[in-house]
Amino acid sequence: MTSAATTTAQAIRRVIRKGGTTDRTSALLLLCFTVIAVVWANSPWGATYDEFWDTEVEIVIGEFAAHLTLHQLVNDGLMAFFFFTVGLEVKSEFTIGELTDRSRAAVPVIAAIAGLALPAAIFLLLNAGTGQANAWGIVISTDTAFLLGALAIIGPRFPARLRTFLLTLAVVDDIGALVAIAVFYNEGLQALPLAIVAVLLVALALVRFLPVGRGPAYAVLGFGLWLAVAAAGVHPTLAGVAVALLIPVFPPRRMDVERAAEITRAFRESPNTAYARAATRSLRDSISINERLQAAWSPYIAFIVLPIFALANAGVRLDPATLADAVVSPLTWGVVAGLVVGKFVGITGATALVRRLRLGRLAPGLTMPRIAGGAALSGIGFTIALFIVGLAIEDPETQDLARVGVLAASVIAFVLGWAIFAVGDRLQPPMPVGAKLARPVDVERDHFKGRPDAPYTIVEYGDFECPFCSRATGSIDAVIAHFGDDVRWVFRHLPLETVHPHAKEAAQAAEAAALQGRFLDMARTLFAHQDRLTTDDLCQHARDLGLDLDRFADDLRSPAVVRRVEDDMLDAELMDLHATPTFFIGERRHVGPYDSATLILALEAGRERDERAAG
Repeated sequence: MTSAATTTAQAIRRVIRKGGTTDRTSALLLLCFTVIAVVWANSPWGATYDEFWDTEVEIVIGEFAAHLTLHQLVNDGLMAFFFFTVGLEVKSEFTIGELTDRSRAAVPVIAAIAGLALPAAIFLLLNAGTGQANAWGIVISTDTAFLLGALAIIGPRFPARLRTFLLTLAVVDDIGALVAIAVFYNEGLQALPLAIVAVLLVALALVRFLPVGRGPAYAVLGFGLWLAVAAAGVHPTLAGVAVALLIPVFPPRRMDVERAAEITRAFRESPNTAYARAATRSLRDSISINERLQAAWSPYIAFIVLPIFALANAGVRLDPATLADAVVSPLTWGVVAGLVVGKFVGITGATALVRRLRLGRLAPGLTMPRIAGGAALSGIGFTIALFIVGLAIEDPETQDLARVGVLAASVIAFVLGWAIFAVGDRLQPPMPVGAKLARPVDVERDHFKGRPDAPYTIVEYGDFECPFCSRATGSIDAVIAHFGDDVRWVFRHLPLETVHPHAKEAAQAAEAAALQGRFLDMARTLFAHQDRLTTDDLCQHARDLGLDLDRFADDLRSPAVVRRVEDDMLDAELMDLHATPTFFIGERRHVGPYDSATLILALEAGRERDERAAG
């Protein structure tokens, strides 16, 4: 293996390892700033806490002038960026993410709705007639950053599926909170600013068609929308959500990726500024604006915006008088019971009911004890809960009682979640799903390239219509060129029929060709002509390969060929594989990039690991 390839792969793995700690780090940072705020507010210099955040700031742009306090600047300004990233995530999940699979999404969606409704009902029950019933919005939302951070801190085994479930639930949860803020916590709607909002939304929707300058256009129109939304009587942070929902999202397109590769190749052969600019632009354009913005903004939100928000909003006074009032306050207990009991019972109960009624299905590896642990952690309602405290309650002392409830509920929810995971994982140890190849390689059955007894084996589950499977990207070609006959590449079928309508028939065409000894030739042809996979196209490919067309046509939909493809699909379902290409190094699932350098490094590391285990 070349030193350059080794260096590249190792660098990528370092980035991935660092990325895995983001949830924990951001949660700990948020916790630190919360503690700082509480200590500051209760220190001998506690009076300076309110004085500092009440400092007036003047923003002047030409004839326009705005007067805000630092606290308003954080809650109305900085938090718009937080809600912007929430909107980006919501748009992505509903367009290309987990919420596109209705059967899989049904469970967390229904659970999230129950986790919104039951906490509000519990709060209203405890606060009916107290004058604080309108503060029910405090208990409906889960803090996604703290939720994922708590999960990372507790560290249950094999948390990936639970994390995905909780993320999906959190997206729906965020939608509910945003709707509540827009509908129930506005200051009275104004007609003219609303008309301006509508015009700006149309303009934002058309930005995607601009040939250049889309970034500045989104920024300028987004700022204008922020002002118009505030003037219309709706909380201005929702402007961030509106902008995000109008930004397009799409999976990487084969044509764009191939164009980027061609320009990058030209730059490598003849480095110059023109090629450098073109390569940079083509690489950027191959990824949707939504995805680029999420990657660019998320670290700033996690490590700057949310900690500052915590510092500005978590400074609750915990003096004896406040604590004594909190102990007997229906508001405080309504917040605690709504978040801790409501979230836990609502999410766990709804999940169990949906499963029993077969309205949806859980991903493999998710058990009810795991769901219960995640439901308990969902009671950490920090960021949006504190945000709504300021919207729903005017009296500062009453706000403190609500904040005590939010902080207490967050601590209780964390401890309860940790206890459930500790007990549940002991009584019903989780099993890794898809971490190991379900069916070992069989040289009599499987299609492969290389020596049957090659020391290295890489198994690919692929889709002939997927533009990023190995034969399209060239990763496997480079791996084979590196190892020669010492590597055995095995291909199995995973046609993603919901997004690739011709993929299954293409897989059957490859199997029909295999009956005439031409699987690899047909596979190369199919990957080379992914835009020509209709039945007529498949027959033409068979004709070009010199196959017996009558036999090919008979075999294409024969029970034996269909069953052969579906056997691979059932194996993939058992392992919960839902993306292509998915690789296994030996019998271990490969997680991460599948460029040739990374795959080569993974194959060599796997061989060394097996040799140590054998020795």
